[in-house]
Amino acid sequence: MDGPAADGARPPPPRAGSRLCVRCGERKAALKRPKTLEQICRECFYIVFEDEIHQTIVENSLFKAGERVAIGASGGKDSTVLAYVLSELNRHHNYGLDLFLLSVDEGITGYRDDSLETVKRNEIQYGLPLKIVSYKDLYGWTMDDIVKAIGLKNNCTFCGVFRRQALDRGAALLKADKIVTGHNADDIAETVLLNILRGDIARLSRCTFITTGEDGPIPRCKPFKYTYEKEIVMYAYFKKLDYFSTECIYSPNAYRGFAREFIKDLERMRPRAILDIIKSGENFRISTTTRMPEQGTCERCGYISSQKLCKACVLLDGLNRGLPKLGIGRTKAGAGADSDGKQRIKRSERNASSLQGKHGNFDF
Repeated sequence: MDGPAADGARPPPPRAGSRLCVRCGERKAALKRPKTLEQICRECFYIVFEDEIHQTIVENSLFKAGERVAIGASGGKDSTVLAYVLSELNRHHNYGLDLFLLSVDEGITGYRDDSLETVKRNEIQYGLPLKIVSYKDLYGWTMDDIVKAIGLKNNCTFCGVFRRQALDRGAALLKADKIVTGHNADDIAETVLLNILRGDIARLSRCTFITTGEDGPIPRCKPFKYTYEKEIVMYAYFKKLDYFSTECIYSPNAYRGFAREFIKDLERMRPRAILDIIKSGENFRISTTTRMPEQGTCERCGYISSQKLCKACVLLDGLNRGLPKLGIGRTKAGAGADSDGKQRIKRSERNASSLQGKHGNFDF
């Protein structure tokens, strides 16, 4: 046999401008991993991306065989990739999970109604049953209604509080054992920074937990805890997954946006900065002399709360009484309500033991 190959020599190097995958050494590199800066091919990227998530699930014992797991599905990139990857891993590694899609309709015209159409397509594409719960049915208010009452400032507070409780309500209807959400490494790093800036020691101590709410109605897991947002986008792009990419019309002024931009700047200078921030949050320790809020249940709706009334009850009470700022910020005289703010809270605590919505009671 003639030529250099006969001597066992390697094939000629790829032409200028192209490199081989650093993992397989055979296929042409298609991307540079934001997390490690490795240049790898698509096939190897799929393998390492899915394997890292699998290792996170196994090492943290997130699931047990036979569990019913509700996937928080918004139609966005994170939840869409989560639903796809979790269904693939469940099949390939025999997790033995019963998976469902769970969506919350906040009632945002021109945004959530469109994204829910994506979730409905995912239901068919992945063969996962879908359950949708709405703010309108649960609370008697849509986010469009709330924004009309409160304005564009502080509206994310209402949405975040109501959404968290709505997911629990939906998961309870599905008789789910766990809820999984698409919170990624960038999200968790942002939350660590926000809690530091706010001086919120209680939340800072638990915001990096991969499983939360174990003492509440239904535990929540974050399989994407160490997964970079950019890699989730790349995976969705290369896999041609069907997801909704429009930003919420009410979120541009959200305070979290400032932390997000800061994280992106750090990542450009040092890709490991995201993981470093998460690790710092994991290593955070609270002094034994620090008094922490005691976890209990809301006297009105029974939902987990460190106060007599949970945040959802206080916010909803304010909306129904025409005082939408009642539960915003700290409840002091002249702050978030009017001069008799404290008296209003005390009166609300004496109300009936159910969450009074616009169109009926909300019994948790």
